[in-house]
Amino acid sequence: MVFLMMDQSDEFYMKEALREAELAFEAGEVPVGAVLVYEGKIIARGHNQKEEKKDVSSHAEIEAIREGERVLNRWDLTGCTLYVTLEPCLMCAGAILQSRLSRLVFGADDPQRGAVVGCFNAFEYFKKDSDPLVSRGVLSSSCQDILLKFFRGVR
Repeated sequence: MVFLMMDQSDEFYMKEALREAELAFEAGEVPVGAVLVYEGKIIARGHNQKEEKKDVSSHAEIEAIREGERVLNRWDLTGCTLYVTLEPCLMCAGAILQSRLSRLVFGADDPQRGAVVGCFNAFEYFKKDSDPLVSRGVLSSSCQDILLKFFRGVR
């Protein structure tokens, strides 16, 4: 797995992902948000909707990937970058690998369920030439803060 340094545009797109996380927070969902970028434009957005849809796969990443597939009219998302506020879980890491995303940028690490650098590294385990480039820690404090705010209210 190759890690890249972030640039200013990463912060711009992560702020958009944080807006999606706010929508999840307002709906009582775990506040994780994602945006999918192709050729410098946001083509899809997603936030956790597991409770609302009663669907275990309705994570922010999957929602954004599904919308991106519809927009581009293809399942192969080569050339796209996914920005997500929390390190993807194993299910989402699998979807990222299967969709052939070119790049993944995430904010907060998830040491308990993360499948990129947390408890498991899916990209190393399932090593392929099409693995995405990864940037981590983009606006990590803001991404962690919304999660802490949510879980403080739950407990």
